[in-house]
Amino acid sequence: MAQKAAKQQAARNTTILKRTHLISLAISIFFLLLRLLVFRASCTRATYLLYAFLSAPAFAIEFWFERIGRPVTAPSGELKKPGEDLEAKGLTDFMWDILYWTWGCTISATILGDKAWWGYVVVPLYSVWLAWTTFGGMRKGMAGMAGKDAGADTSNGPMSNRQKKQEKRGGQKMQYR
Repeated sequence: MAQKAAKQQAARNTTILKRTHLISLAISIFFLLLRLLVFRASCTRATYLLYAFLSAPAFAIEFWFERIGRPVTAPSGELKKPGEDLEAKGLTDFMWDILYWTWGCTISATILGDKAWWGYVVVPLYSVWLAWTTFGGMRKGMAGMAGKDAGADTSNGPMSNRQKKQEKRGGQKMQYR
């Protein structure tokens, strides 16, 4: 069976995209129906503007996933390109997080009202925290390369029994990177 992995990737991507589109459609219909029929008194123009503005990132991410993840087939039915892995780590994973959080905020705003959109503030705060911790860890890792603390004790925490025995015998102190 030629290109077994590519065919599996294509089938997985097709399933993921179909599920994503159906969930997004269901949440949008749920928002509009409940806001128009049940909570009509508290519904204003600002409600729909907030929905459109704050759901735009989810729709953009969904469109992007469609572009990169949808398998491409030749007219003969042969698989030309399986699409990118939609379960990849890194940026794709972060985009899924934003999509899920947007869906949660939409459902919350449907039931609780417009003030629930403030939950969307968590996304940029999480991004800033993630960038800060990444930069901080990188900065600490690079400090050893710059020659800082060259004469200071470079012990990296508690010593193992083996290290203690070696030092007791007068052997060279072990240093780990």
